[in-house]
Amino acid sequence: MVGQDAVLEKNHEALRAIATAGHEIGNHSFSHEPWLHLYGEQRIHEEIESTELNIAAVTGQRSVGFRGPGFSFTETVLTVLMERGYLYDASTFPTFLGPLARLYYFLNSNFSKENRKKRAALFGSMRDGLRPLRPYRWGGNDGLLEIPLTTMPILRTPIHLSYLLYLSSFSLSLAVEYFRAALALCRLTRVSPSILLHPLDFLGENDKVGLGFFPAMKLPREHKLCLVSEMLKLFCDQFQVVCMREHAQHVSEAPRTSVIDFRTRTLVKGNP
Repeated sequence: MVGQDAVLEKNHEALRAIATAGHEIGNHSFSHEPWLHLYGEQRIHEEIESTELNIAAVTGQRSVGFRGPGFSFTETVLTVLMERGYLYDASTFPTFLGPLARLYYFLNSNFSKENRKKRAALFGSMRDGLRPLRPYRWGGNDGLLEIPLTTMPILRTPIHLSYLLYLSSFSLSLAVEYFRAALALCRLTRVSPSILLHPLDFLGENDKVGLGFFPAMKLPREHKLCLVSEMLKLFCDQFQVVCMREHAQHVSEAPRTSVIDFRTRTLVKGNP
């Protein structure tokens, strides 16, 4: 949840309904600006704390997980999360296609030169494709747990719903079979998939939200809802689906977890 959305009273009823239904509500920053890496330490503190407090005020639920907007994060972000007792971060996107996604985003938007400069790290770099797909800890055995957004094992191409919807604009059967293959590879390589859903996955061209430059926003809402339902059914049929908090707790109880040195972003110790 974005903090500035939690502030608005018109959203409170929906927020409480989400919490009451048993869903976990994570921290997605206050301003939702995908250049968190440009913030100073004080601003990062404010972004995380303010969001956390506003979510708690409306729902009574304290966030224990964080995802940076546009997958942006820094070592300072991880330090602040640790200080505030967070259980996990989920800001990494292990794909080689980050720069291509950023280029697509820029070509289909009308951002000024200044706004493009701020978004220069949006969706990460090519070397992010070398990051682990399985959860790991930053900086040591007591470091913050990182739960990456799952990409296709081996190929490292995206498998989240927005990407699948984009594929479906060319071929519906291609999108379904691509996701089916991704889940099969996850089982084969023993990767527990963490699947991203975005609000725009449930909105289409008939909703006229003014975000036509996002992938698949020219598709009808009905098409998107039908495909999302089919994909989630495939997912639920093959995996036990739990909230991120439960998954993080399960991983934390494992006897050993890989450790990543943030400065070099290299594997320090592997799983047995």
